[in-house]
This record gives sequence, structure tokens and C-alpha cells, in this order.
Amino acid sequence: MTEYKTLLLSKADRVAILTINRPEKLNTITVEMWQELEQAAKEIEAMDDLGAVVINASGDHFTAGIDLGVLNEFNSEFVMKNLSWAQSVYSKWEELSVPVIAAMQGVCYGSGIELALACDIRIAAKDVRISIPEVRFGLSPDMGGTTRLPRLVGPGQAKRLIIGCEEIDAEEAKNIGLVEIVVERDQLMERAMNLARNIADQPPVAVRMAKKGINLATESSLMAGLYFEQAQSIYCCGTQDQKEAIQAFFEKRKPVFSGR
Repeated sequence: MTEYKTLLLSKADRVAILTINRPEKLNTITVEMWQELEQAAKEIEAMDDLGAVVINASGDHFTAGIDLGVLNEFNSEFVMKNLSWAQSVYSKWEELSVPVIAAMQGVCYGSGIELALACDIRIAAKDVRISIPEVRFGLSPDMGGTTRLPRLVGPGQAKRLIIGCEEIDAEEAKNIGLVEIVVERDQLMERAMNLARNIADQPPVAVRMAKKGINLATESSLMAGLYFEQAQSIYCCGTQDQKEAIQAFFEKRKPVFSGR
């Protein structure tokens, strides 16, 4: 696997683990990290027998967001040339064929929570603190915050967090639907890996179709979503894995899937 300067990448069975690795800088995000996130997404997508991905962070904090030292060097021209690309780096995790789980602890601010929003499932340690403070610095979230957050928590909560710059803890994040699971800090990776392995144990084609269907439903009409359900069902019914899942159920054994 590629050696990265700001990330660590490994694979455990069918689960890829991508770790943000700038703990001495609160895992703040730089242009170099965006470049490496893009490369890592390509490397993960190319992995054989991949079932799920976990994104976590080393040290005490998930990420304090963009490195303000770097942000101070940005100007309108730089943003105009690079923002579309930077947004696409986060979108890659949403578009990845397999589910992506974010495992968050400590501080999760700004661009860091926007990265988590691009993941499929968010698990938070009880000590997590979430804030989207861009407005405080004369900006508005531009890495999916004003787009993905309202879809998860509704426009009112999104406005409270973004315009009010309010910080919330793990329990409140769960109550409003920003995270799906809250655990003790020392159980964070265990819970994330257990869920990732459970997903990876399911029939691969069905998992990928289900992710695509849910993503489609959040940004299209009811009719378009139902049409996709029809198409994926026609494809899935009669696959080797679908037959194996049913046969294994009746034979009371663990199924062996081939991805076909």
C-alpha cells in the first residue's frame, strides 16, 4: 500500500481502515491531505474483496477542521480554481461502491464534520464535540456542509449549527440525527469494526445496490427511487449470492458469497 504523509491506510480482512494522521496538529486538514484522501479513495476502490471502509483518526481528536494557517493563504482565485476539486474529494466517499463508516472522537470541526457527512454512517465517542464554525470566520461551509447537513438533520437544525455556530456533544448529535451511534471512547473502533465486518459479511452486490438506492432516494423523486428499486431487484434476483443466501439460511450455515 502507498505510504502517505498525513494518512495511514491498512486492511483487515474485507475492511479498509483509513486513519487521519496529524495528531500533533489536531489532525487539521491541508491541501496535501485532500490530495492524499483522493489518492487513498482510488487505492481503496481498487482493493480486491473489499466490503466496507472505516475512516478514523489517530490521537485525541478526529479533526479540528481546516488548518487555519493554510486558510489564511487562500484567496478567491485559489478557491475558484480548486474548490470544485476539493468538494469532489469528499464526494468520492459518498460515491464509493461500498459503505463508509466515520469513527469520530474528540473535536470534530468544520471541514472535518463535512468529511463525516460524506460518509454513510457516523459513530461518535461520547467525548466528541461537533461544530461548524465557518461563519465565525467570515465564511460559509463549502465542503458539503450547507448541502448534506440539512438532509440529515433538517434545515432548522442545520441553520442553528451553521449560522449560530453552536457546538454540540455526541448525545445531542445523535438526537438530531447527525450521528447514528454513540459509544464509550474505548469502544469506538471496536464498534466501528464490528459494524464494518457485519456489512462486509453481507452479499456484496446487494450491499452496493442498497447504498446506491438510498443515495439516489435522498436527492431524487419518489418515482425515480422506486424505478431504481425495480431495476436493482431485477438484477439481484437470481444472482449466485442471492441463491447462496437463501440456501445457507435453510441449511443453517454461514453463507459463502462470490460477488456474483
